[in-house]
Amino acid sequence: MPRTTLCAILLSAMVWTLAPTPSVAGDDLEVKLDGFDLNIEVPRLNVSEYHRPYVAIWIQDQQGAVVVDLAVWYQSRGAGKEEGTKWLPDLRQWWRRSGRKLENRVDAISGPTPAPGSHTLKPTAEQLAKLTPGKYILFVEAAREVGGREMAQVPFAWPLESATTHEAQGKTELGKVTLKARR
Repeated sequence: MPRTTLCAILLSAMVWTLAPTPSVAGDDLEVKLDGFDLNIEVPRLNVSEYHRPYVAIWIQDQQGAVVVDLAVWYQSRGAGKEEGTKWLPDLRQWWRRSGRKLENRVDAISGPTPAPGSHTLKPTAEQLAKLTPGKYILFVEAAREVGGREMAQVPFAWPLESATTHEAQGKTELGKVTLKARR
């Protein structure tokens, strides 16, 4: 191959590789999303004995199989070794579908239940890698000692489109649950 032809091929490949990738929405431009943010409201209830709820957050496919556990919030400190974990089965739906099968319990995805208010959860790249194109349901389940239990479901399609927002509204133990596309 002549040297000038080889140089032309290499130069065109470099120009093509270095061309900027569109990152803004337009008619024919694709917006690159790197995931989604979850906003979960934990309401403050006006009751005589208030305990923060245990909360499990996971994603299932349309067939009902758990794809990924995103987080579990529960009492991580207590007098006994299993003080907080012994109540995890109270998150009934999550426990039946996924919780009791976790080998390392929930340490890798857990944390204490935050105080009442609005809280943002950003799924990791490792968690999002488990999602293939298709339809899913985000589940948020809450159970509270001396209180009730509630579950919110947010259906969504993966991959998300730009400016996508999906919401569900809780009634007592959960407030608004929002799944919003992130660039």
